Amino acid sequence: MEMDGAVGVGVGVGGVEAARRWRLADERCDLRAMESDYVRRFHRHEPRDHQCSSAVAKHIKAPVHLVWSLVRRFDQPQLFKPFVSRCEMKGNIEIGSVREVNVKSGLPATRSTERLELLDDNEHILSVKFVGGDHRLKNYSSILTVHPEVIEGRPGTLVIESFVVDVPEGNTKDETCYFVEALIKCNLKSLAEVSERLVIKDQTEPLDR
Repeated sequence: MEMDGAVGVGVGVGGVEAARRWRLADERCDLRAMESDYVRRFHRHEPRDHQCSSAVAKHIKAPVHLVWSLVRRFDQPQLFKPFVSRCEMKGNIEIGSVREVNVKSGLPATRSTERLELLDDNEHILSVKFVGGDHRLKNYSSILTVHPEVIEGRPGTLVIESFVVDVPEGNTKDETCYFVEALIKCNLKSLAEVSERLVIKDQTEPLDR
């Protein structure tokens, strides 16, 4: 579901205009107040006229600590991203680290160079910026956050991933957003499947730890 103008994004100069360009994509048919609050607090993008911005939300039946343990592995995005075939990163995972990602065939790209902009283990925030590659996602920057929630009486996780990116020449803002949203949805669907499999596999570990 996309809701134009449903969520305000950005603060300061350009905040109002950014809000008008913001859309939240989700699988449900409504937008919860708490999700809107998370977006306002953590997903601050101020897209310029030649850029688009959007967000995707996913509910996962697994506890936050487990989901975050996968998300924070900047050096191993292939743990849950189905389009990544290989990743190389030198050194420890820290702000400023750069990874070289190889993309599986079938996508209009083969490689991407990406820099870790923010890794907050307390607030569970991961921010990544594309700094090179043969893709068309120029000036792409994303923020991914994970938040605890209760799903069917058990510990679960709400994952929100937002982005801002240049609109390639020959494409519209809607076309660009739909393409990126589709990639993120695939990634988050895979993240949910991997996380939920781990929960089932390790039945001895308390879910509320």
